[in-house]
Amino acid sequence: MSSSHYFSVSPDSPFERRRLQVELEGRPVTVSTAGGIFSPEGVDKGTAVLLKHVPDPAPTGHLLDIGCGWGPIALTMAMRSPKATVWAVDVNERSRTLCAENAAALGLENVQVMAPEEVPSAVRFDTIWSNPPIRVGKKVLHELLELWLPRLAEDTEAWMVVQKNLGADSLLTWIRSMLASVGEDFSADRPETDKGFRLLRVRRSAGLG
Repeated sequence: MSSSHYFSVSPDSPFERRRLQVELEGRPVTVSTAGGIFSPEGVDKGTAVLLKHVPDPAPTGHLLDIGCGWGPIALTMAMRSPKATVWAVDVNERSRTLCAENAAALGLENVQVMAPEEVPSAVRFDTIWSNPPIRVGKKVLHELLELWLPRLAEDTEAWMVVQKNLGADSLLTWIRSMLASVGEDFSADRPETDKGFRLLRVRRSAGLG
């Protein structure tokens, strides 16, 4: 599937739901997927690497999944932190529909599924997780990360998974440069590599005051 397909607002393909059994948080769950979204066949390798290595998200507050697709990251965040609000954002309206349906089917009432522009601008995030859409091109990807990463709250982290051969290291260099222009309280590194994927971590330190 082309990146423009799953990153479009309204996919051209028919909206035909399919039911899949996947494993989230060590247990089998049944979810709905469809064509025209990212990884409709199940949990993709990159997301699996992310979920394997990330520390637990903040137990309360606001958590963010950038590019939620049918919801594996957002659903996992909601399971691990039932007292937090999970914001699942995606430009693809079909992805949003499926993510919301899957959250409801699993009884996860703490998931808010929205288009990016619908998230209140005042919200700051206590954890961000993402398998970002690398194949959309640098310009769109950079705009996406410039929008969300500076919205980390103080003393919090963002975690992203990027395939090594799709420019993970150059993306990390760009993230460091971008965040340096935002403020001195940001840092970024790559603490894990697994199965050809890099885990990138962005930290925002606590304020001095």
